[in-house]
Amino acid sequence: MQKKDYILADNQDITRIGLHSVIQELNLCKRIIPVCSKRELTPLLKENQDAIIVLDYTLFDFSRPEELFNIQERFPHTRWILFSEELTPGFIDRVCQNRAFSILLKNASKQEICEALTDTISGNLYPCTLPENQIQTVKEEVISDRPILTATEKEILKLIAQGKSVKEIAAIRISSAHTIITHKKNIFRKLGVNNVYEATRYAFRAGIIDIAEYCI
Repeated sequence: MQKKDYILADNQDITRIGLHSVIQELNLCKRIIPVCSKRELTPLLKENQDAIIVLDYTLFDFSRPEELFNIQERFPHTRWILFSEELTPGFIDRVCQNRAFSILLKNASKQEICEALTDTISGNLYPCTLPENQIQTVKEEVISDRPILTATEKEILKLIAQGKSVKEIAAIRISSAHTIITHKKNIFRKLGVNNVYEATRYAFRAGIIDIAEYCI
């Protein structure tokens, strides 16, 4: 099996240390290179155009999925393992259409991590540890349980999920605080939620906001 460079694009020290240990144990790599930002990642890919990148998408500084896909298109011989805590169904659906990306959730067992690393270096796409039927179930739940939100309510829910206050949303929407409070009450009623946390969880599941937007 040909050895390749592994680029660990993860901002968590403990994750980088753990992955470094597993990769060395498997004796898979020529080099293991840690990076913490896009600015560091792109020059490395120019030098290592067939590298394998293990990326925590939700913690890295990508502002939207298109940035990730554009980098992959620039370096088509790279292989990617997206290694994150949680990914939205909409994002997973887009990623699964691209044969350059494998998906591995951070609650995976060591055996699954080893299999993903081995499969990827062999040029194979590792099956997501979130089973396909589970992905489909999540999508169906989102669709079947989705109340009818107006376009305005979706925009306000997105701002709520981004941590904006009622006053900030009112300023952005050029509206009164009273109007925003009314919309917020209607959104919570339609969703059957009681607080911002529950509403934010729904926004993630429904694809109204991407986790990367939330983390910024």
